[in-house]
Amino acid sequence: MKILNRFAACAALTALACTSVGAFADDHSFTEGVVVNVARIRTVDGKFDDYVKWLDTTWKSQQEAAKKAGYLLSYEVISVEPRTPDDPDLLLVTRYKNWAALDGANEKADMITKQMGSTVAAESKAQVERASIRRVLGSSTMQVLDLK
Repeated sequence: MKILNRFAACAALTALACTSVGAFADDHSFTEGVVVNVARIRTVDGKFDDYVKWLDTTWKSQQEAAKKAGYLLSYEVISVEPRTPDDPDLLLVTRYKNWAALDGANEKADMITKQMGSTVAAESKAQVERASIRRVLGSSTMQVLDLK
């Protein structure tokens, strides 16, 4: 009989907890939206067009492949007027369905690299070479809160 009482108590607590979580979620005035990554880029003087050409070819192809594979939702390049020499002149914006979409990001990127006929070593070398035309100032990953 004690086992039945314990089982009933656990079942009641579980039901109460599930009900509480649902009620708690309704109290928020927002829902969690897409996850956005913004990379801040500063091109080297005189190399803006060279970098944008790379974005329009290689980077765009990689993003399209990732989008087709369902790894990301969308991407865009935004031109920014820098205020100081340490401000970006380009923002690379990538949108993901949720935080879980970033799980296994290295493996996903490696698959895209191989799918495009390159190697991880070649991409690493190309990354170093791009340093001659741009500086990566950093990136931020954030989540949109959709107001109800």
